[in-house]
This record gives sequence, C-alpha cells and structure tokens, in this order.
Amino acid sequence: MSKRDYYEILDIDKGADEKDIKKAYRKMAMKYHPDRNQGDAEAEEKFKEINEAYEVLSDSQKRSRYDQFGHEGVNGNGQGFGGFSGAGGAGFDDIFGDIFDMFGGGGTRRRSRSAKGRDIQVETVIEFKEAAFGVEKEIEIIRNETCKTCDGTGAKPGTKVNTCSNCGGTGEVRYTQRTPFGQFVNAKTCPTCGGEGKTFEEACHDCGGSGLKREKKNIKIKIPAGVDNGSVMTLRGEGEPGIKGGPKGDVYVVIRVREHETFKRDSFDILSEAHINIAQAAIGDEIVVQTLDGKVKYEVAEGTQSGTVFRLKGKGVPILNGYGRGDHYVKVVVETPRDLDEHQQELLREFSKTLGMDLSGKKKGIFSKVKDAFN
Repeated sequence: MSKRDYYEILDIDKGADEKDIKKAYRKMAMKYHPDRNQGDAEAEEKFKEINEAYEVLSDSQKRSRYDQFGHEGVNGNGQGFGGFSGAGGAGFDDIFGDIFDMFGGGGTRRRSRSAKGRDIQVETVIEFKEAAFGVEKEIEIIRNETCKTCDGTGAKPGTKVNTCSNCGGTGEVRYTQRTPFGQFVNAKTCPTCGGEGKTFEEACHDCGGSGLKREKKNIKIKIPAGVDNGSVMTLRGEGEPGIKGGPKGDVYVVIRVREHETFKRDSFDILSEAHINIAQAAIGDEIVVQTLDGKVKYEVAEGTQSGTVFRLKGKGVPILNGYGRGDHYVKVVVETPRDLDEHQQELLREFSKTLGMDLSGKKKGIFSKVKDAFN
C-alpha cells in the first residue's frame, strides 16, 4: 500500500467533496491508464496508486479513519487497527466503467466478474481497565449466508436451473456502439439473469431466489491491551459474502471505552489526583495511591504544594502492539478544612502563631497534632 498522502496523489484538498474526488480520480485514471501507457512501468504504478487513493477517499468511513489515523487506519493488517468498504465501492466501478468503455467496453465486464463482499461495521463497549489490559469479547454480526434450503442456487428444491437463454450463460450481452472515435464492442450485464448466467423455474421460498439469507452470528474476539476509545479492530473475511465467488468482506469493530470515575487517560499515561490535608502537605506523609494495578504507597515530601505532580513510572497503560507501559501522573490537591470543631480551631491557632518563629522541635510537634486532628 502506498505511503504517499492520498489527497496529494489525487491532487485535491482535504476538504474536497465526493464530486471533486470523483472528478479528480477520473482525470488521473485517464492519464495513467495502462492502455494509454503500454509498457510504461512508472505509469502502471501511478495507476495503482491512484486506484488505492480513490478506494479510501470515496468511502466516507474509510476516509474518516484515514483522516484520523493516517495509513494505519486503513492498512489492512490481519487483526490490526484500521478502523470500511461501503458506498465507495459502487462509485469506483461506475468510474471504471466509463474509463474502460473508451478502450473497448471492458468496464462492464469487470462489474459482472467476481467482487469482494461488503464490509460490516459494529461497535463494542468495554471498561476502562479492559482497554488497558485487553479482554475477550463476543460480538454479534448480521450478514448474508448461503441459503441452506437451496444451497445458494436460488431455485426451489426439486425445480430445474437453466442456462440463461438471453446471454448463453455468460452473464453479459454485447452490443456495438459507434462513436466519433470509431466502433466499439461493449458488454452489459444481462438483464434477464442479472449477470448470473442462469435462470430457474421457481424461486426458493426461503431466500426469494437470491440464494442468500440474513443470519446472526456471534464471534469471539481478543481485544489487545492498550486500545483506546475509537480504536478499530479488523476481522478479515467475516463480512458479507463475495459476488460470483469473490472473497468475503471484512468486519470493522469500533471500540468504545467507558470513562473511569477516578482515572483519565492521555495516550498511554494515566492521570489522577491525590487529596491531602494541610498538615500532610507541610510535614510530609506516606499516602496510598490507587493505580491500574491496585494500591501503592507514596511518600509525600515535606512542604508539598497544591498542584504538585509526581510520577509513578511504568504504572500507566501497556503500549498497544509494543513493549512497556506508560506512566501514572498524580496531581496533589491540598484541601483547606471546613466546619472545624473547637479543638481543631485551637490547634490551627497555635500552629498559626508558630509560623515564622524558630521553635524547631516544638513546631514539628504542633504539625503532628494538626495532622492527627484532621485524619
């Protein structure tokens, strides 16, 4: 797959609409079409690059993933993340038909051949910690399956399947077209059999003659550690059946992660707060911090100010498809006490009097009393 920017390949702006994309593709494809540049390896490579760019940018879902994640969003690696084929496929074939018609009508024959099935998009919701450490989930998809009643023939069991008399089983009908550039022989999908090359006496009552039936299927997937909200998992070959023996489409699983009541996430780092009282901040204390791995102890230094941030190295989220983990950053919040009782007020008055005075050990003792009073 090309690593060049797809917008650059088609020479369009990122804000280009569907019409602009189609127009740019038509222009570039005409220029670098192999039939116009026979033997030119460079033109052939450019033609492939143009097709690749159009396939992504003409599909709103694929384009959205490309804009968000770049080539990684549509890289097609096994069960990687890439965040969809869909509406773009039909437009792609339409343009190819226009281009190939100029060189002898090959475009419509292309449409009557095998083609990849449509892709399916589903969402699954997981918890914050499940996203961090990975989890196995079961998703449900609804797709076309071969009809069990007719074994995919579309014909009612026991009835006869015939070769189409209109196209002779080819699925195409040919006609001659005269143009200012000369005479061309074109081919169109046979209207009688819809390109199937066969007809039947009576349609299957279960699938209505399509040979396919909508079915639900549950699939178990392993979501890797480190995924984030909006990550897309690709399940190759789990989409809709291919056309005329073509490969199945894919399933794209969009990951939605629930918010955590305590933690926030910044890439692979975790952010949280630790609330302490004024005495703990002044003389220091050992506090307990909640992390993804459970509770850990941390020694707050003497004189810690509100807003101070300390780091717990390696206590963040595991790196997706990599090694190591992010860090956990804890922001200290020093709380000012409210609704004090008389004893607490008296201790604070005594503490206030010692500020700025050299009372050494006595001063430390007062801090300790304050600390005990507010714990």
